[in-house]
Amino acid sequence: MRRPRGSPGPRAPRPTEAAICAGPGESWSSSPNSMLRVLLSAQASPARLSGLLLIPPGQPCSLGPSKWGHRPLGGGPQAGPVQGLQRLLEQARSPGELLRWLGQNPTKVRACHYPVALRRLGQLLESQPRPPPVEQTTLQDLSQLIIRNCPSFDIHTIHVCLHLAVLLGFPPDGPLWRALEQERQFRLSPKPSKPPPSLQPALHGGQRLEAALSCSRWLRYPRQQLIRSLAEARPEELTPHVMVLLAQHLARHRLREPQLLEAIAHFLVVQETQLSSKVVQKLVLPFGRLNYRPLEQQFMPCLERILAREAGVSPLATVNILMSLCQLRCLPLRALHFVFSPGFINHVSGTPHALIVRRYLSLLDTAVELELPGYEGPRLPRRQQVPIFPQLLTTDRARCKYSHKDIVAEGLRQLLGEEKYRQDLTVPPGYCTDFLLCVSSSGAVLPVRTQDPFLPYPPRSCLLGQTASSLTTRDPVQRVLLMLRERWHFCRDGRVLLGSRALRERHLGLMGYQLLPLPFEELESQRGLPQLKSYLRQKLQALGLRWGPEGG
Repeated sequence: MRRPRGSPGPRAPRPTEAAICAGPGESWSSSPNSMLRVLLSAQASPARLSGLLLIPPGQPCSLGPSKWGHRPLGGGPQAGPVQGLQRLLEQARSPGELLRWLGQNPTKVRACHYPVALRRLGQLLESQPRPPPVEQTTLQDLSQLIIRNCPSFDIHTIHVCLHLAVLLGFPPDGPLWRALEQERQFRLSPKPSKPPPSLQPALHGGQRLEAALSCSRWLRYPRQQLIRSLAEARPEELTPHVMVLLAQHLARHRLREPQLLEAIAHFLVVQETQLSSKVVQKLVLPFGRLNYRPLEQQFMPCLERILAREAGVSPLATVNILMSLCQLRCLPLRALHFVFSPGFINHVSGTPHALIVRRYLSLLDTAVELELPGYEGPRLPRRQQVPIFPQLLTTDRARCKYSHKDIVAEGLRQLLGEEKYRQDLTVPPGYCTDFLLCVSSSGAVLPVRTQDPFLPYPPRSCLLGQTASSLTTRDPVQRVLLMLRERWHFCRDGRVLLGSRALRERHLGLMGYQLLPLPFEELESQRGLPQLKSYLRQKLQALGLRWGPEGG
């Protein structure tokens, strides 16, 4: 676009800016103290900070050369995670689930989602003569979400939310009604003029980073290099809330940035005595999700001390911390003894989060079974165990239209036949798999209906003290799992599997299944079904498999 005549050209960076902003390929110190200084700036104004942090809409980030490579990460109002949340709302199976999708995704909720939620809620209430009651905590979370975001609503969305409040039975004199009615009246009245810039409150220290991380453009166009653009910081201005926002940003956008993660780990160690378990669970979240074990030597001892001190205060926070550590293959024995104790299990059974806690405890029990053969402490009773992940994960459900599963299934159907593979089979103790094959000792692919597709759990190797390899030699039928590794199963760099994915593959391998990964780079390079069939044939033959009258 041609610049208007007489307008100034691009401003050259001042020496101070060039010194504090590292470009691509420049080295950075791994010291957490240096990163803490980089996080905040006492000199940067809000306007300059926004210019440093945000990518212009004309320069969106790309995922690389692929069929999604030219699409912005956040896209427009109906693309990316916003569109994914809309699909989840449209597929909600109960009012409680519908409201949880709104309450658990505050950064993805837009005004356009509320009419979708209202329409789905009406369908659910009409289809069920006695719909199940919605938890009061869920209603309160929804109320706070609407109150917090209603200043950005247009008049149509405000009316939709008022209608939603009627359906859910919110009192007419309650805070939700007052907030919506106040906004409605404000839309009908003349707009007050903005105060002059000199009268606007100034942002200092951690408030600037908090405002930047909460900005919609920052959330829409995340990049690893953005945070590096911050100027010299004063560590005393860092607060737990600011660090939680940073941790949530890294986890939400799958940004495996070692220097920032080390800074968060160092902050957690330094502020150990001042942090509650509810704050710690949010700070630890990106480490497990991004499959990153920090170099900070006091990180694990610090978490063990916090768990010992806070374990009985918040059961959900305790198991969330242990879940992150489980993804990192770090399970503190003292904390395991506590969460598997009858007192803790009985206590969480009567809480609103009982089901999710039992699911996490079931996964922890599986990790103990498979990864801690010498563990002799208490375990989760069999009657308390539930399937871990009996259905597709939320991300896979939201991005199903971008998945390669359908075309891989068609390729296997034409290559092997429908009787020789199973799709989306959940195997004990509750892992949902992509594709499963049963293979004889000679390598022939067998019809799945004539075989037991499940390996015993707990594995015989655990019961008899044998290795998984000796188990497979004794079993005449081998189970092969084709594992799709989609783009969103990795951290943003595309090289490291997310912690939950790595944990699933690790456990399935320890149970005796033979894994055949199908990486997204290889799947995206196949042009059409004939090429994909040739690719799958090569993959299966490399394992020594044969099928058909002439071996395929």
